[in-house]
Amino acid sequence: MSYDLKKIKAPHVTGMAMHAFTVALENSIIRSLVLPGLLRDAGFDGFRARRLDDEPSVYPPLPRNQTAEQQQGPSVNPSGPQGPIPEGSFRFLTCHDFTSAYLEGRTNPEEVARRVTAAISSGDSLTPPMRTMIASIEEDLMGQARASAERYRQGAPLGPLDGVPVAVKDETDQAPYPTTVGTSFQNEPVTGDSAVVERMRAQGALLIGKANMHEIGLGVTGLNTHHGTARNPYHPDHHTGGSSSGSAAAVASGLCPVAIGADGGGSIRIPSAFCGAVGLKGTFGRISEFGAAPLCWSLAHMGPIAATARDCAIGYQALAGPDTRYEAGLGQPNPTLAGFDNLDLSDLRIGIFSSWFDDADPEIVSSCRSMAEALAGMGAALVEVDIPELELARLAHTISITSEMVTSMEGQYEQNRSRFGLDIRTNMVIARSFTGRDYVRAQQARTRVAAIFSSVLEQVDVIGTPTTGITAPAIHPGALSHGESNLTVLGAIMRYAFPANLIGLPAISFPAGYDTAGMPIGIQFMGRPWCEHNLLRLAHAGERHVLRVPPKVHFPLLDG
Repeated sequence: MSYDLKKIKAPHVTGMAMHAFTVALENSIIRSLVLPGLLRDAGFDGFRARRLDDEPSVYPPLPRNQTAEQQQGPSVNPSGPQGPIPEGSFRFLTCHDFTSAYLEGRTNPEEVARRVTAAISSGDSLTPPMRTMIASIEEDLMGQARASAERYRQGAPLGPLDGVPVAVKDETDQAPYPTTVGTSFQNEPVTGDSAVVERMRAQGALLIGKANMHEIGLGVTGLNTHHGTARNPYHPDHHTGGSSSGSAAAVASGLCPVAIGADGGGSIRIPSAFCGAVGLKGTFGRISEFGAAPLCWSLAHMGPIAATARDCAIGYQALAGPDTRYEAGLGQPNPTLAGFDNLDLSDLRIGIFSSWFDDADPEIVSSCRSMAEALAGMGAALVEVDIPELELARLAHTISITSEMVTSMEGQYEQNRSRFGLDIRTNMVIARSFTGRDYVRAQQARTRVAAIFSSVLEQVDVIGTPTTGITAPAIHPGALSHGESNLTVLGAIMRYAFPANLIGLPAISFPAGYDTAGMPIGIQFMGRPWCEHNLLRLAHAGERHVLRVPPKVHFPLLDG
């Protein structure tokens, strides 16, 4: 086997030391002395020494206009059979629970909207405050709820999301809110909606507000020193994961059964794993990025986070498909959810690269191995595969995403550098040291890695891994005000997420169990381009094998 993914070794810096470290890096003289060692320890010297002859792929090289299994399939049935789940498993409220309650007259969207507002306020009054949402405008929410309630009175709901609460990551436009991207200086309300918000509005969803996020998405813990750090509903002293921190926490804490997240390097899947949710990053271009903050053009994905696989499928069904305003999604085959309720998995082959799969904390490996075996018990074949060049992929992804982010924020960095969090300033200094040659070589690496994964996915239908190498880490008290730099933990969190972004493959995370401290464990599957239906089907099947545990902080929005 050719497993070559290295662990990052770097000091953990937080509190006042973080301030001193950041200021030192921003000093050109000190930076010239310190930065070369940091880059060498992170493996970039070896990356720069390599010479690749591959043509650079500025966007993920994906097939277009496929037919066969990617043809339009039936919509997922929102009230379809849940099937047997472990006795005593905690049951999260679903989209169907809300719409059924409305149709039966047991409650109405206006009452649910009032309960959402009260729950957000209650969460922020806790010690520590949950800080799941950056903003929620009660008047706007109640206006949506009145319109939804009227549709139900007329017997004309718009579909399975009408009146269902949905949180929106503060990385994508939703009028009348600002899109702060987790910063302290983007405060002007937008005048229009992003494509994903448009599509949710068209379904009648109750858009409850803007969910918290790691500042500008440049981090995977969920830390935010401006709006407050979102807290994990399973243990409020632990991180949610990022950067879609508030979206995953909103789902886990019961504020909504579905939320919108965004993923440039695991930012849907990581918080879904940490918060015990289901999170799907579709194929690159599958869901429109129109109206999303332009943070990382060639790696960015919008997508749903949900409490259950069926609700994740409903969210995906609402969001997926081409948009003439988003060129990267044109020419895609029709989205499908064909086979979602087919629990005979004998037509699926799951690739396992054991050296990579087992490079996580033992409790994670054990839970994810158990889930893989459970899926095999439902008919799936487990196939050992080999995936070389993972270290090349990691470094290429790091260079690509940070270079694109620092470019997108260049004007803001020059004008507002002191208003960014210290961790963001530190990462921007490092990113600004990458050269044009580095970026081009990263795109050559993208071409090579895409060919490797394409070859593996000719042998199997999906590739399985843990979602993260560790469960949600505890929040360091000094990080709350000053931020932190902990590249060792960052590397462990991102150990399995980056390839799907670099080469544009669809990927899902869903619950696989819990560690001995009660923190959720997620399992990830990556699939062939445009085959999100296989991933959702696996998540739906996997729900039968996990005893879901209630979060410590949870707000039931419906009686009974």
